[in-house]
Amino acid sequence: MTTREPPDTARVSTAGAIGAGRFAPSPTSDLHLGNLRTALLAWLFARHTGRRFLVRIEDLDTARVAHDPAVARRQLADLRAIGVDCDGDVLRQSERLEAYADAVTRLSEDPGTYPCFCTRREIAEAVSAPHAPPGAYPGTCRHLTTVERAARGSQRNPALRVRGGDVVVEVVDEFAGPIRGPVDDFVLRRNDGAYAYNLAVVVDDVAQGVDQVVRGDDLLTSSPRQAWLTERLGGRVPHYAHVPLVVNAQGRRLAKRDGAVTLAALTARGVDGAAVRSLLAASLGLAEAGEPVTMTDLLARFDPAALPRTPWVWDDAVAGSTP
Repeated sequence: MTTREPPDTARVSTAGAIGAGRFAPSPTSDLHLGNLRTALLAWLFARHTGRRFLVRIEDLDTARVAHDPAVARRQLADLRAIGVDCDGDVLRQSERLEAYADAVTRLSEDPGTYPCFCTRREIAEAVSAPHAPPGAYPGTCRHLTTVERAARGSQRNPALRVRGGDVVVEVVDEFAGPIRGPVDDFVLRRNDGAYAYNLAVVVDDVAQGVDQVVRGDDLLTSSPRQAWLTERLGGRVPHYAHVPLVVNAQGRRLAKRDGAVTLAALTARGVDGAAVRSLLAASLGLAEAGEPVTMTDLLARFDPAALPRTPWVWDDAVAGSTP
């Protein structure tokens, strides 16, 4: 079992730039309040601890990302509008295919990889079997013979999996505390040739010196396998802070159907970037309702220990009453 302790915040704050934090949206659609709130928190965590702050566009999943480059431009503009700036150029994953291919080659040597021909249905049925770790791939294709692989390969293209070995890794999260999870044989490259999220995000974090990851708590369970992969690729396991999501009145993750939840929609109601910043700050306990605040104000007030630990419930009526 591997344990990752969070750094001492006071020590890091006085140590200068020791690494970087980041915000990494996928250009699937305009950012909504949940995305913007997470971006604001990621910026605050990074600046509070003397780190650089980076923005990365995760545009590898061609089945989901918008083909219109204007979507990514609007995302970056929305971040600037609420005051979230970044250091250096914005990295785009679609321009880093060689780096992911190199990582796959390295992992093919140690700990090794293998082709997987399983469909999603076959995996779902297999992992529901007794004694299978929740959500873990059971290794169905791990020990196929050369003949069996050739036969299955004639039916469909394989994905590529890393041999995780089913070790259990523990990381310590700023909000959730110790989190343990099995490292199954997860996908590195999908059967359509696209590199998987778990690979690309780690390769980029290592390359950019990211040692602080602030993101939504829906990604919490992926942290043990990403920590394991980070070490395999020679990187430093980051300090994790998985923040509560923004949800609607039914407790579901915020979406466009919940009303004015993007900056563009709110601006159309007279709620500009500065007002959205104040709205988000109030949801974090960093400002009074309707209080104008600057990023300097928020940074001076920021205390990770005092942040709310529960989701923020968004009420669309708030948008109509925000000055």
